[in-house]
Parts: sequence; structure tokens; C-alpha cells
Amino acid sequence: MGQNQYKKVAFHTLGCKLNFSESSTIARGFIDAGYAKVEFEDAPDVFVINTCSVTENADKKCRSLVRKAKRLSPEAKVVMIGCYAQLKPEEIVSIEGVDLVLGANEKFNILDHLDKVNDQDSKAIYDKIKYTREFVPSYSAADRTRSFLKVQDGCDYFCSFCTIPLARGRSRSANVKDTIKSAEEVAKTEVKEVVLTGVNIGDFGVGTDESFLDLAKALDQVNGIERFRISSIEPNLLNNEVIHFVHESNKFVPHFHIPLQSGNDELLEKMRRRYDRALYTDRINTINQLMPDCCIGVDVIVGFPGETDTHFNDTVDYLTNLNVSYLHVFTYSERANTTAVRMDEVVDMGVRRQRSRQLQILSQKKKRAFYERFIGETREVLFESNNNEGFIHGFTDNYLKVSVPFDDSLSNTLRKVKLNEINAEGLFEVDIL
Repeated sequence: MGQNQYKKVAFHTLGCKLNFSESSTIARGFIDAGYAKVEFEDAPDVFVINTCSVTENADKKCRSLVRKAKRLSPEAKVVMIGCYAQLKPEEIVSIEGVDLVLGANEKFNILDHLDKVNDQDSKAIYDKIKYTREFVPSYSAADRTRSFLKVQDGCDYFCSFCTIPLARGRSRSANVKDTIKSAEEVAKTEVKEVVLTGVNIGDFGVGTDESFLDLAKALDQVNGIERFRISSIEPNLLNNEVIHFVHESNKFVPHFHIPLQSGNDELLEKMRRRYDRALYTDRINTINQLMPDCCIGVDVIVGFPGETDTHFNDTVDYLTNLNVSYLHVFTYSERANTTAVRMDEVVDMGVRRQRSRQLQILSQKKKRAFYERFIGETREVLFESNNNEGFIHGFTDNYLKVSVPFDDSLSNTLRKVKLNEINAEGLFEVDIL
């Protein structure tokens, strides 16, 4: 490989924790090949932009980043990877300044493809529609406090609003043994918390005799990692055995993020979700009975085609009375090649925004009420390393965010604190014990 042709590489990652995990793995490949990983502003020889198809205005963001890259380093090569690159390669390759577009399979072979780029034929698209069962393990390592460990990729669900199966292919994962090897690599670093991530992590082991519960039990035995946190997990896959395991575990923290999308069964069916409200309620009740201090986050979509005022009010009433901690509210937006984009009864964009605001307010109230339950209590906090305008932040096991005056000796340490009061930014002020 022509290691002297390019010397510095910079990454910009859009979207989810899974993208950050994969960017970090790809970056390590560059470093092993002799590149220096630098910031966007440091005039690199190669820019890698990891795109997202879920984020709003994906095309606009990509164009803006390419313009910025070429302004900062006009001779640099610009490589686009990720979900948006997989779904809209022709659209991305038409952006002035883009040199290479790599789809889902080829992004991990970026160094091989980069060597083929030349001035005469600088734009290339690989892997427009191929999908594979191959699973590429990844983990992030830029943050010494926390790492995102990819345990699963792809999805077999094909919900009517979602493009992720088209962008990432079918559900797949490594086996437990190989995933533990990745976790043990992370354990050799300074990282104290690992967040398990994927597209549909509860589907770990699909097509095999292994399950997500098997993985969780094995991870719980890995030395050198203090905390494991489960990212978003589907309610139908978050079975009672997994909930009971988290309750009994020493390392898995009391925090779940469980997509709901709608509190109305008719809409859940139209969305092709694999559960109804009764199942979702049962999961929430089980968690709260076993772990009353557990933080529970909820994804919800507003403005899905056919969502009437009655449907929306069902969702509002349901969430108001549900014992959960915060909401991630998504305003429905049309995605090409989905079933939902062909549905009638399109909800006016103004109505979508109004409904989104209403649920955002409900989320703020729920988060505040959750925080207030813990005033005066003592909990353990993992402090981060960044200086945030003179303060250092950290999180309790159950995802309460705290703030204290910056002290570098606290960086990446676990400390007992007393939770005193909630400040104007919605963070806990604490005494370190």
C-alpha cells in the first residue's frame, strides 16, 4: 500500500452510537497503516465522512461537510461511507468534491479502495446493493471513559417507516466468544463503561443457539470493565429473563432505552411493530417492580401517516401515566423505499411539529420528576474527562447527570456523591464523599 501518498486522516461521524463505533474501528486501521488521525481543521490528506440516513436533512449536511473539507484542505481526498452512502450513492457521488463513495460492505476495506483513487477516475461507487451476513466487530476508543461496543448489525424487521434494513442489511452478529474478545480488548484500555450498541441488539445470535442473554451473562464476567449499559432494545426482545439478569448483575446498570413509537395499537400495527401496548406495559411494570430506581427512556414517533388526534391523544395519555424517565421524540419524515411513504392520510407538517413540542414538554416534566426522586441520596458517579466551561460532568449508574467544578483528578474515576439539588441546566449539584 502507498503509505506515503496520504499521511493524515480526519473523521466526521453523523448519527448513532453504532456509526461512532465503526468510525473508531476504521480509524484504527488507518493508524495501523501509518496515518496520523487528526481533527477536521488540521488540513488532513483524507477526510472520511460517516453518514446517516435517519438524521434530518442528510443531503444538506453531507454537502456542507464536503464544502468545509475542501475549504480546509483543497487537495485532500473526501470519502463518504455509512447508511446514506449506501442508500443514495448516486446522489452523494454527484456532490462536488466527493472522491469515493463506499457502501455497507466496503467501508471496512476503505484503505484498499483509497489506493485505487486517481485524478483521472476519482469518483467511484462500490457495493450499491450487495448485502452480506459477514459481521465486522467494532468498538469506539476515542473517549477514555466510555466505549461503544458493536454487538450486532442489520435488521430483519422492516418496520414501515425505516430504511435501516436497506442501508445495513440483514440481522447478524458475531458469536459470544468473539464478542467477548472485543470486550477484553476494550478492558485493556482506560475505559470504565461499555455501551452495547447495534441496530437491533436484542436479536444477537439470530439463527444460532446463542442469545442476547447468553452474551450479557458472559460480558458480566469480563474483568477490567466497571459498567455495562444496554442501548436501545426492542420491547419484544427485552424478555423477563434479561430484565431479571440486569437486576441481579453487578455490572449491568439500571438503565433501559425501549422504543415505543406509538401508544396506539392501530398505529403500531401500521408501523409493523412486533408488540402491542399491553406487552410494552408489562415490560415497563416488570422493570419498575424489580428496579424502582431504573432509568427508562422511550422512543416515540409523531405524525406517522394516518395519526389522528385520537391516536395522538392515546399516546399522550399512555405516556403521561407510564412510569418512564424521558422521551426521545422523532417527527416522522418521509423516507424513500419505505412502505409508509406510500400511505395516505399524510399529517400536516405544522401538526407534526406541534405534536412534537407537546411530547418534548412531557419529556422535560418526566425527566425532572425522575431526578427529583433522588435528591438527598448517595450514588456512584463515573466522571468524564472534558472541561465544560469550568465544570466536569458525570453519570450515575441510573443515568442521572451531575456537574461539579472542574478537577482533573476526578477524570475517569468512580466516586460516591450526595445528590443535593438540580441546577438551572437540569443537572445535579453534588458533594463528593
